[in-house]
Amino acid sequence: QVQLVESGGGLVQPGGSLRLSCTASGFIFSNYVMRWYRQAPGKERALVGTITKAGDSTAYVDSVKGRFIISRDNAKNTAYLQMNSLKPEDTAVYFCNTVLVTRQYWGQGTQVTVSS
Repeated sequence: QVQLVESGGGLVQPGGSLRLSCTASGFIFSNYVMRWYRQAPGKERALVGTITKAGDSTAYVDSVKGRFIISRDNAKNTAYLQMNSLKPEDTAVYFCNTVLVTRQYWGQGTQVTVSS
């Protein structure tokens, strides 16, 4: 079955960095676009960015442009979210996502807390 597992979250000070991983199984990873979302306390889940199947193109929401980088290693069935210059407003649960045919799949999420 399709499974997405995020890891790498934690507590980090403002200005710090974290790298999240999303390990996929149960489907041909290299055939699908991958996305990262986040959900802050009391807010709806929101798209952070997207990476193409081959990893040759990415897109980000304005609030993370220049600070976050999405990449993927298709040989390892893993997508990454490198987060730099973190701000308190980046505090959220981060999820990876893909769509197979018409169905969306989500991981369980990983908590990122940015605080001094």
